[in-house]
Amino acid sequence: MTQARPADQSSWFNSARMPSGLSSKLTLETDLGNPEDSDFARLWRAFMTARVMIALSLLSLYLFLYFASHTAPAWLLILSAAYLVLTLAVRLLAHPRRQGRHFDGQWLYTAGADLGFFGLLFLQQINSLNFSPLLALPVLMAAILGSRALALGTAALATLLLLGFTVRSTSSPDWAGSTEWAQTALAGAGLLVLGWLISHLAGRLAREERTARRNRAEAREQSMVNNMVIETLSDGVLVVDAHCVVRAANPAARLILNSDRDVTPPIFNLDDNPAWSQLAEIAHMSFVDRAVDSAQIVLRHADLQSSHLQVRTLLTPSLHDGRRGLCVMFLQDMREMEAQLRTEKLAAMGRMSAAVAHEIRNPLAAISQANALLEEELEKPEHRRLSEMVRQNAQRLGHIVDDVLSIARVQHQVDDGLDEVVELNSCTEVICRDWAQQNGAGAILDIQLQAPEVHVQFSREHLRRVLINLLDNALRYASRSPKAIEVKTHVVRDGPVMLAVWSDGAAMEPTVRRHLFEPFFSSESRSTGLGLFICRELCERHASSISYERSPRERENKPVDGNEFFLSLRRAPGSFSRPPLQDLP
Repeated sequence: MTQARPADQSSWFNSARMPSGLSSKLTLETDLGNPEDSDFARLWRAFMTARVMIALSLLSLYLFLYFASHTAPAWLLILSAAYLVLTLAVRLLAHPRRQGRHFDGQWLYTAGADLGFFGLLFLQQINSLNFSPLLALPVLMAAILGSRALALGTAALATLLLLGFTVRSTSSPDWAGSTEWAQTALAGAGLLVLGWLISHLAGRLAREERTARRNRAEAREQSMVNNMVIETLSDGVLVVDAHCVVRAANPAARLILNSDRDVTPPIFNLDDNPAWSQLAEIAHMSFVDRAVDSAQIVLRHADLQSSHLQVRTLLTPSLHDGRRGLCVMFLQDMREMEAQLRTEKLAAMGRMSAAVAHEIRNPLAAISQANALLEEELEKPEHRRLSEMVRQNAQRLGHIVDDVLSIARVQHQVDDGLDEVVELNSCTEVICRDWAQQNGAGAILDIQLQAPEVHVQFSREHLRRVLINLLDNALRYASRSPKAIEVKTHVVRDGPVMLAVWSDGAAMEPTVRRHLFEPFFSSESRSTGLGLFICRELCERHASSISYERSPRERENKPVDGNEFFLSLRRAPGSFSRPPLQDLP
């Protein structure tokens, strides 16, 4: 079994994402303007540490001279101690700032303080000590951490200090021929050249570092985008090595493999589960022979339904250190492809059915008319019964034709009534009263209108068709007890407007419930199975939805379970409601 990685270690496909509001400007400021974790910061800390070491060395030297030969004055000890305190304070408290400024306030207590302190050391010369090499430190510091102008200015100040010391210490009246002047000139020129050269190299390195950081930021953003795309793919993606170890798997692949992230570690082996054996064989085949263009396999899980997959593999190039590349496996669930094919076939069948229904309508009308004329001349009861059978079946065929043509009209008349606004309570009450009068169902119908003055965006005619269809279904399966059918409107707080039709019918079978809104599916042999499908199509046209659930109601202080269809309707702009408001059922 492959060892699981620590919980906080992310895989390739679920790495930490950049915040949504992070712009490129913010990325550059984070990478280039904040030097706390950059090479510049480490170099700054190295210079500050070097200043502390030099200050500590000078203080130790003057302490030795003060106590051993009494040649160092006391004020020089105090000055060295103050310089040590300053360097320690800068090292511990100060922070690096953005590189390349023309003038930085930090120069005063870093390079400027060094020049001042070293200048005082030149004034108090002890035992012919030469402090000229120390002047290279502030020049290097200004050249690397500051701008070129600041570096050349610091080198010029150091050169002036050397000239001043030479003027003070030379004893020959003929200055032009003195060797001290020649050494001072060479040292000053060297400091200027050193400042210019180091500043040029430091600027170039800084530009390369900024470019590298920018490229890393762009690569990181691109990696995040790639990970987001891979994670949201409907197809599964597996990254497998030569030992069948899965280095990365997107959520779709884990769903296909039935690999729960809470149980299966981020890195696992295809040999761990017998159901994945065919994937392991395809991975071996890809590494031994070549990439697999297309292969269809079946994953037989122990306690779940088998998965039919189409697998395609690609091999990454081998690495330069001799390691073999990786195999990227693309898994496509055949059930989704089959569902898409079924949808396309269903659409084609719907178009064909509409055409056939249109052609059937005229002959069917002729048959009905001929049967009605024939029925007037029939006298024998058995002949009249046969004529009645013809009439009933012709009416049934007429209803089927009307339903099929209704689907065609719903799918093609896109702009019909989409902008119409109706008051839900009044429209619902009128439709329910008319339906109850026509079907003699006033005693069993209970209307509860709890959405006063609420307008919804729905066509009045389409709302009538949807509501009558639901009421007809409810009447077919409901009992004849009082309030066996309930129609209720209410408003969800900060949500949509609800219209529910409830009946105390028996519970639906799971197979019927699963295909409830599909066309041509019905639990009755004499039903077309198009009613609920038409309701769903009409609701979707008006940006609404229809759903079903098994829910209870209080009847005579007893809970009664029933079937409830509820519409989630879009409220019209500017519409308001009065209490009571209700939450979702």
